[in-house]
Amino acid sequence: MTKRNRPAFTLFQLLVVIAILAILLGLLLPAIQKVRAAAARTQSQNNLKQLVIGVLNYHENYRAFPSGVDDNHFSAASKLLPFIEYQNVYNLIDFKKSIDDKANAQARKLPVKVLLCPQDPIQNVKPEWGATNYLFNDLVFYLNSKEKIASITDGLSNTIAIGETLKGDGKTQAIDVRRQYVLLKKEDLKNTGPDTGVQYFKDNKNIAGDRCASWMDGRFLQGTFNGKLQPNDERPDVSCGGVGGVSALRSFGRYVQVGMCDGSVRAVEKSVSHKTWKAAMTPSAGDILGNDW
Repeated sequence: MTKRNRPAFTLFQLLVVIAILAILLGLLLPAIQKVRAAAARTQSQNNLKQLVIGVLNYHENYRAFPSGVDDNHFSAASKLLPFIEYQNVYNLIDFKKSIDDKANAQARKLPVKVLLCPQDPIQNVKPEWGATNYLFNDLVFYLNSKEKIASITDGLSNTIAIGETLKGDGKTQAIDVRRQYVLLKKEDLKNTGPDTGVQYFKDNKNIAGDRCASWMDGRFLQGTFNGKLQPNDERPDVSCGGVGGVSALRSFGRYVQVGMCDGSVRAVEKSVSHKTWKAAMTPSAGDILGNDW
């Protein structure tokens, strides 16, 4: 019988094929990453939509918005749980006791998926606390507040209710203003302004990395923000004992996403003017959103 030779790849041909596959993979990876990022943004938009609709449903039931924080430090998010399909978690909470009471240990460690942004690779700041990526505007949601729709005279569609932000990373070194902030005392609030944290951050003093560590906690930079810094401002946030300070919304890219008081959701460029951003934060100042909104 005649022996037939089987065709085979030469080493050179094999190297060429591998090189072509590597080039194709290099071209595909950015596209795949873009698709994943777009899907994550969409999911976060859906989260914000569910939250602001929950706020409106809460108002329909109680004739007022939930308070941003109460005397036991519970957040607006914790009061919204029955309106965002987490009645089972809500039932575990004893609102008559503090958020850090052992009676609330089981509830406070549970993750609430709608409060987590899939774009943020950090899903937990503290192992014993369920974290959040969404902060409430403390000009509408503040200590024991009971704001009503009628009190938002600048218009529901012109007023931010909730903003998306990156969580802290638990570190206490000044590395990234998107993750760490400056923590001062309550009595420092009266002297705190937009530039207060700059030198502290530069000197690596009074640094905290627990932003958004607990969805149950309504205190400043845990459940609320005031937007005195524009989105992705290079200056660090400052919390004065959790009662107030200065803050921005933080993201990886050009935009931050916000939920408005009318239930709509929008992406805001970090280049938005101070005047327009302030107007979007204030519920009844009579100011008007600019063309950059």
